[in-house]
Amino acid sequence: MTLSPYIYVTVSMRPDQRSRISVAFNSAQLRARAWLGDSGKPCFDLDTSDASVTVSTVGPVTDDDLAVAREIFNAAARYLAGCERLHSEQSAKATAGEAA
Repeated sequence: MTLSPYIYVTVSMRPDQRSRISVAFNSAQLRARAWLGDSGKPCFDLDTSDASVTVSTVGPVTDDDLAVAREIFNAAARYLAGCERLHSEQSAKATAGEAA
């Protein structure tokens, strides 16, 4: 089953708790971009034509900022590995189906 691309947004607001917003991008049209702001601060965007998320620092770059950047990098590498594995498996199944 193949779904059409979509964006899913959830807002949770409960008494005496912090509000939480979750955004799920489920689309091959997602774009990732890294750029430098006017002051030279690093920015990282994930966006589609319908929504975007920007990650950036709030002042001088700290050890915590470096840790977040490494987490993003490592998570993106795991995402790529998962996509490559599934693509390879799906291609092999399609090729086997054509040969049958």
